Amino acid sequence: MERVPILKIGDILLVSIQVDMSDQTAIQLQEDLAERIVATGCHGVIIDITALDIVDSFVGRMLSTIASISKVLDAETVVVGMRPAVAITLVELGLSLNGIRTALNVERGMELIAATRADDRDVVFDDEDDETTATP
Repeated sequence: MERVPILKIGDILLVSIQVDMSDQTAIQLQEDLAERIVATGCHGVIIDITALDIVDSFVGRMLSTIASISKVLDAETVVVGMRPAVAITLVELGLSLNGIRTALNVERGMELIAATRADDRDVVFDDEDDETTATP
């Protein structure tokens, strides 16, 4: 079974999918990624799908599941490198990829995660009345 490499860049994990995603490879990736998020404390996951010519409903569901797992573990997910044909296929299949943000390339994905984290730091929780306010 092939494993998908997970690289750490700062507080971001980069997953570059270069292989066909079998069921077992996808399940292993989900487990490996969850373990790496916890072990490293990373707050962002970038999934590079540049090498994928075709994304079927299975891969679409796998991406959504990874994003959900990452979110529960306090990490934002950004999918990068989506080809136009892949985007069209996902829309035609009715896969909205809930919880996943997209960017054209890895650099933009990293910027998107950094901006999201900066926005999160601007939110202050007031314990007295359980309201959330943004600081200017």
